[in-house]
Amino acid sequence: MTSRRVPPPVMDAVLVGVALLDVWVNVTAAEPLRLGFALVAALALALRRRVPLLVFLITLPAVALNDAIFAGLAALYTLASLSRRRILLVGCALAFTVSDMTSLPSPDLDLTKTATLITLGYTAATAAAPVFLGQLVQTRRDLSLRLAEISEARDHERLLTTQTVLAKERAQLAREMHDVVSHQVSLIAVRAGALQVGTRDPEVRDAAATIRRLSVQTLDELRHMVGVLRASGGRPAELTPQPSMADLQRLVDGSGIQAELHTGPRAAESGPDGLPPTVQRAVYRTVQEALTNVRKHAPGASATVCVRRDGGAVRVTVTNTAPTRPALPLPSAHYGLVSLRQRAELLGGTVDSGPTADGGYELRLELPAQGHV
Repeated sequence: MTSRRVPPPVMDAVLVGVALLDVWVNVTAAEPLRLGFALVAALALALRRRVPLLVFLITLPAVALNDAIFAGLAALYTLASLSRRRILLVGCALAFTVSDMTSLPSPDLDLTKTATLITLGYTAATAAAPVFLGQLVQTRRDLSLRLAEISEARDHERLLTTQTVLAKERAQLAREMHDVVSHQVSLIAVRAGALQVGTRDPEVRDAAATIRRLSVQTLDELRHMVGVLRASGGRPAELTPQPSMADLQRLVDGSGIQAELHTGPRAAESGPDGLPPTVQRAVYRTVQEALTNVRKHAPGASATVCVRRDGGAVRVTVTNTAPTRPALPLPSAHYGLVSLRQRAELLGGTVDSGPTADGGYELRLELPAQGHV
């Protein structure tokens, strides 16, 4: 809950107005000297925040000459709320008390009279009130700043604690990936290499070479990912070297299925007039996921990848024929298409998919050419 404070210029104008009203009530036009000092003191309050000590000194003659003391009290309060010099504040309060007790131009201050002492005590209390109030406001302001610093430090400590917990989780995940996943993929690569050398069947040799190449590539990506996960801080890093549409042909050729890539004349442009990196990555990941699904769920099928750019949109279509062999049961988290839709929505695009009339399957991606910021 935030408090609504009066703007300083408005508050200064109000104080000047009240001081002028005090002058109008207590000073008559028949006394030009008193009226002049009183008006100067009232108008000087407009500068009380900039030069509080000077404004207070300007109000002292008005306090000594007449009963219009509001300007002096306001100036003393401002000085007390801005200054940390306690001795100066005590001296200013005494100066105000003496000025208020003195009736210039004919001073009459007889401290032997009881009435004078009572009046002196009352005047001193009147002078002390704005000093104490100003110091209280200053203390409250300092306390608010201190509380804000404590709150900021607590938030920073909470952030450090969260980062520490996250770093531990990342380190644990990195160890699991290194100890389990890397070990299994390394074993696959070794076995595939042995099969490639030991077999005489060309098809088996080619399949073993593909398995070994994919395993080695996966190991490289895992090593990079483990290094990122083990990093305790610093600048954010990409989990893997991010691909672009220039890598689509290599992706299609290494997909392990019979696939063709068709691109429009401007689909794979790069540079200032080409597609943003975020759009190119989204296209690449969509094609990658689609070809992976064909390889997993439609064995023996062929695929066609079409990428074209129509005006301000990029359209990608991945179509596969009907499978010729039964699919092998493989583990799946069923998050592939969901992730593709989320990525497309972040860029302002859409992803649709569904079966075709000949028993195959088609996935369609449409993205704005410039993406979303």
